[in-house]
Amino acid sequence: MMRIIYYKRHVKRINIKYKQNNMAQLSTIYSAALKYSTAFIMLSGMLSMGQSDKKLSLEEQPVFKVSKASEAVLIDGKMNEKIWKKTEARKLDYFYKVDAPDDAQQTVFRMLWDEEYLYVFFQMKDKFLTVRETQRDGAPYLDDCAEIFFITVPDSLDTHFGYELNLNKAANDFIYFNDFYQGKDLAFKGFNPDYKVEVTYKGTINDNSDIDIGWTMELAIPISNFGYLGQVVPVAAGNRWAFLAIRQDRNDVEGDRRSISTIFPIYDISKNVHQANRFGLMEFIE
Repeated sequence: MMRIIYYKRHVKRINIKYKQNNMAQLSTIYSAALKYSTAFIMLSGMLSMGQSDKKLSLEEQPVFKVSKASEAVLIDGKMNEKIWKKTEARKLDYFYKVDAPDDAQQTVFRMLWDEEYLYVFFQMKDKFLTVRETQRDGAPYLDDCAEIFFITVPDSLDTHFGYELNLNKAANDFIYFNDFYQGKDLAFKGFNPDYKVEVTYKGTINDNSDIDIGWTMELAIPISNFGYLGQVVPVAAGNRWAFLAIRQDRNDVEGDRRSISTIFPIYDISKNVHQANRFGLMEFIE
């Protein structure tokens, strides 16, 4: 069942830019955090007290099942491997900022895992393929964009890893801190990991004079991207992480017509999509 939530206020994103010396300091802090994961997780736990809404309940959201890849996965945006047909497929059917009927477009989300990678696949219908951003750490979320956030434990800590990529494969990757200081969120963009991504599309980009079919995005994210934080609850059968899958759907080349859909409900989308207490759980299975 498709769920549409209307609201009037715009989604706000805090994009904090640092001077060169501050970035160097924060990069040092992050490197130390990866080395000393226990201290970093304690910090995340303290920050989580800043969330005013109720915490994630482990039984509140349906658990998303992530199957283990039983064959090699070629990152080509085509989902030709048989294992993709066997893993769970779920629609992103919670919609926000829907200004026109065509703004609530279908997205199907899938994931796989093995000892080295997390594999992510977004399959999206889209009548109006739209994209502008081309630079890394820009604003791909203002375009047709697929996003996934990870908390590498099964809890709603106020620190998560984020991957946002648009139709151009322009990436905005970060570590996000909720309520970092004086009620403000912070996105650390010095996190620029390597990973594989490919897209395919059917239609014409930035041309609303015709009707397009849609596009796909496939990712292979090395588990090593998460450093020691990915080893606290390792990627293994039976273990769980918290996560959120999001689609930004831009439908107007010149204007700002853009809808949002998520795999789990965000009850106050006017804040932003980075509310870890509204994430759901993934479970790694054989």
